[in-house]
Amino acid sequence: MSLLSPIKDHHSERRLFIGRAVAASVISFVLLGTVIARLVQLQVFDHELFTEKSQGNRLRIEAVPPIRGLVFDRKGRVIAENLPAYQLELVPEQVGDIDDTLQRLAALELIESDDIPRFKELSRSGQQFKPVTLKFSLTDEEIANFAIQRPRFPGVDFQPRLVRHYPHGELFAHAVGYVGAVSTNDLQRLDPARYAGTSHTGKTGIERSFENDLHGGAGFRHVITNATGRQVPADSSELLDSLPMDEASSPGANIYTSLDLDLQRVAHAALDGRRGSIVALDPTTGEILALVSAPAFDPNLFAIGMSSGQYNELQNNPDRPLFNRAVLGTYPPGSTIKPVLALAALETGATNLTRKTVCIGYFQLEGNEHRYRDWRPEGHGPVDLNDAIGQSCDVYFYEISGDLGIDNMHDYLTRFGLGSQTGIDVLGERPGLVPSREWKRNNFSDRDNQRWYHGETVIASIGQGFMLSTPLQLATIAATLSTRGQRYRPHMVAAIEDPLSGERRMIHPESLGHVQISNAFYWDNVLEAMHDVLQGPQGTARATGVGAPYEMAGKSGTAQIISIAQGATYNEEEIEERQRDHALFISFAPISDPRIAVAVIVENGSSGSGVAAPIAKAVMDEYLGFGDDTTK
Repeated sequence: MSLLSPIKDHHSERRLFIGRAVAASVISFVLLGTVIARLVQLQVFDHELFTEKSQGNRLRIEAVPPIRGLVFDRKGRVIAENLPAYQLELVPEQVGDIDDTLQRLAALELIESDDIPRFKELSRSGQQFKPVTLKFSLTDEEIANFAIQRPRFPGVDFQPRLVRHYPHGELFAHAVGYVGAVSTNDLQRLDPARYAGTSHTGKTGIERSFENDLHGGAGFRHVITNATGRQVPADSSELLDSLPMDEASSPGANIYTSLDLDLQRVAHAALDGRRGSIVALDPTTGEILALVSAPAFDPNLFAIGMSSGQYNELQNNPDRPLFNRAVLGTYPPGSTIKPVLALAALETGATNLTRKTVCIGYFQLEGNEHRYRDWRPEGHGPVDLNDAIGQSCDVYFYEISGDLGIDNMHDYLTRFGLGSQTGIDVLGERPGLVPSREWKRNNFSDRDNQRWYHGETVIASIGQGFMLSTPLQLATIAATLSTRGQRYRPHMVAAIEDPLSGERRMIHPESLGHVQISNAFYWDNVLEAMHDVLQGPQGTARATGVGAPYEMAGKSGTAQIISIAQGATYNEEEIEERQRDHALFISFAPISDPRIAVAVIVENGSSGSGVAAPIAKAVMDEYLGFGDDTTK
């Protein structure tokens, strides 16, 4: 008989079910308790922490760049301002094919083809919802053309912005300077907090040197964003009330310069397209009245952004329009230093007021056949110190150079400021060079070259050889001569104004001391000789000065570029234009009450008295009220 087993064990199944149900219930209660505990922790105990984090995710702080300060001339006329402009912007995430879009914009001549790779890189590297600026300033014609084509360019639009503007174009390009886009090098020297949101900074001139004053302080504002970080509108007053307080930016200070717009315009026009520089200053304060370097450039190109092709054209121009000749250009001063050397020779006893030299057109050192030629081949005949300055006789200074000596020359020229920076209130000034025995020992490695030779003293006596000076230094020499030795630090900024309160901080004249000359009669004689240069019967620049309605003093100079072989004749027409002599002239007026001192350099202008002197007189005429109104 077989035993039959039951098909189901209901008791065991029930026991198993109850066990599983209990376990599931326990797990469910544990999980539910955990969730409830976590919710309590988040919403009760950690409420403030996560509320703050939530607010941080919802709000974004955006920098508000400050409005840049204005720049004025001495009469309160604007020479650097901010103008509203429309700039072309592209939002990468809204553009389907960026490369095609940029190519089509280039076809419309809204951007340059050379800049397309740079824009593509900017579009890829930044946040896709942030706009990329393609052009900083659109003309009315460009805006109209793009407005018609706008439906074809999703994600591209123009937006209003403030752009730096220089109303007088190239007129103040080297004095005021310009602003340009912030570069990687700029970021290393600028405070990131102050420059948050700022796209431009001063690059040269006053714009660079007074950047801290002109820039102002950045502010910030709170904007509401979604989960992707994109700004969304605050569509309820309750949401607006919950926003933290914004902080307004503080505008930059206004700069009042000592520059005179009318004088700057006349000086620029007087160069008449030639390469050169003019510096005019007030000898009694050091205030710079005009500072011109030509050729110049339009600084607005840098402010609104230029193509790489435009920049390369400026950079590679052989006339060097970006080069500030007034403070960076160094030239042999030529005969313009003869009045200073005359004072040095009188003081040291190397000459006196009665000594006469017979100029036969050249000078030779004893035992040497080399002829040091005078600018007048036939010579000047018998000349004293007054004649030597008025007629610019080289032979007279050749002869006294041995008794004067290079170290005395160095001593007196440096007292007048030659060979060192003047301390002007813009960056980048070059010091020039006044040689001495010690200088030569320290700057040449070969022993023979370290020796100072008598022939080097001879040519130094007419401002040639190793000697170099800037137009600004020559202007300060003219000013120091006019004040009989009183020196002032040259400066272009006269006042800094708080734009909110209107309070001005004045920049007062800074004395650099006084050049001591033991006998006042030496000053009388040298200044009278400089007066004869322009208004004497045989002065080198008599054609310029005779008939002027005021008394003026000056000194012409010629800086030789190439050497002329012994026995050869200097024929200007046979020499390539860029190898001709530089023309120089320093002057001041009126003699009895000096109000303006001027230095002029015309590169390859050949004649200081014939080319540079009339330019100096035109500048003085304008400032003293005798100018031609048609130039204004």
